[in-house]
Amino acid sequence: MNYRPFGRTGWQVSEIGYGMWGMAGWTGSDDDQSRLALQRAVDLGCNFFDTAWAYGDGISENLLGDLVRANPRTKLYTATKVPPKNRKWPSRPHFTLDDCFPPDHLRSYVESSLQNANLDAFDLMQLHTWEDSWLQDDRWITTLTDLKDQGLFQAIGISLNRWEPSNGVKAVASGLIDCVQVIYNVFDQNPQDKLFPACRQYNVGVIARVPFDEGTLTGTLTTDSHWPNGDWRNTYFVPENLQASVERAERLKPLVPAGMTMPDMALRFILAEPTIGTVIPGMRTPSHVEANLAASDAAPLDAALLAELAKHRWDRQPTQWSQ
Repeated sequence: MNYRPFGRTGWQVSEIGYGMWGMAGWTGSDDDQSRLALQRAVDLGCNFFDTAWAYGDGISENLLGDLVRANPRTKLYTATKVPPKNRKWPSRPHFTLDDCFPPDHLRSYVESSLQNANLDAFDLMQLHTWEDSWLQDDRWITTLTDLKDQGLFQAIGISLNRWEPSNGVKAVASGLIDCVQVIYNVFDQNPQDKLFPACRQYNVGVIARVPFDEGTLTGTLTTDSHWPNGDWRNTYFVPENLQASVERAERLKPLVPAGMTMPDMALRFILAEPTIGTVIPGMRTPSHVEANLAASDAAPLDAALLAELAKHRWDRQPTQWSQ
């Protein structure tokens, strides 16, 4: 495992981190298997784990707390997120701070997350949605700074809305936040335009999420893919999105070099971007952990392949189903 600096925090984080959404109530998730996968990640050098209160209403946070206690001699960086009060993902431009993150809500959910994990503090506390217009109302940062000063967490971050990376550029430039979490993958390359340059300028850490485009970039989805009732993916992969996503993934398959898998190529594309501190694939089994973490030790993708993958950029606009 290779490690990278995480903005101005002084942390050295594993360049492959662990996204913990898919192990808290998703179809096929199993807590015992999740614990095995999490521990396998620690054993292989992963030290950054990203969860949220909304991932199973605290179940994922509980799993992370158990992992920390099981590894008392290993520094594990713990990151979680406060859900918006209105429970709307993504945020919309007309949402106010009172709709999403009023002070009493922030305090309540920071305490709730700590109780779920049974931890004294997290390393990183993030807002699970964001609008740059909220910079005009300083109650969010005043509240978070007060909680930080109490020792409840060490750094403050925001999680940017899907397909809206420019919506966080002003927050980065404000100097108020330590990191941003943003979707970045072979398809979603637009953070390169404005967000990444701002993060470099202001020394703000970057967490790259959704490296496989919710599964499309694994190369395993088809236009007939479906999930059990209640699975979130049914609401995301509506016919118009599933069809277009599968078609674009099929055009990528001929580019996968011999001896490499499509997920491996997808991860190594992200690791080629030096602005990123860590990328957080979702992993629910030890075999997934082993395959994904191996990307850190593999050789970088060659320049010619990176140039070809850059041509597959897909600029999308938020929709009712993009969430």
